[in-house]
Amino acid sequence: MQSGEITMIILLLVGLAARSNLISTCACILLVLQFTKLDFLFPYLETHGLELGLLFLLLSILVPIATNRISNRELLYNFTSLPGILAIIGGALATHLNSEGLKLMQIEPSIIFGLIIGSVIGIFFFNGQPVGPLMAAGVAALFFEVLSWFT
Repeated sequence: MQSGEITMIILLLVGLAARSNLISTCACILLVLQFTKLDFLFPYLETHGLELGLLFLLLSILVPIATNRISNRELLYNFTSLPGILAIIGGALATHLNSEGLKLMQIEPSIIFGLIIGSVIGIFFFNGQPVGPLMAAGVAALFFEVLSWFT
C-alpha cells in the first residue's frame, strides 16, 4: 500500500471520527479511483474540482431566489440595511481570504492535513461547523501574513 492510500484511509477515519461526511466521502471516492485504476482522473479533479464544487455551492445558494422564496424586497433590504451591508463586507473579506487560502494550498499542498486536523479539533472542542479546507487555508494564510510582519 502506498503512502497516498494510507493517508486517504487516515483521512477517512478522521472524517468519520469528526462526523464530517464531506471528508469521509472524498477520501472514499479517491480510494475507489485508486483501487479501480481510474486515477487518470486525478489531474482533471485537481484542476477543475474546485470549480465544480463552487458551481454546486452557488446552485444551492441561488435556489431560494429562483423559487421566489426570497423576494426582491428582501434582496433590496440586504443592500440598504446595516446587517446587509455588513454581510456584503463579510462576503468580500471571506472571498479574499479564500483566494489567499487557495494560493497557500497550491504553494504548500501538504498543509491540507493540518487544516483537516484543525477542523476536527474545532468540531470536537469548539462545537464548530466544517465549511471546508479553503476557508481554513484562508485563515492560515492570514496568520502567515501577520506572522511575517513580526519576523
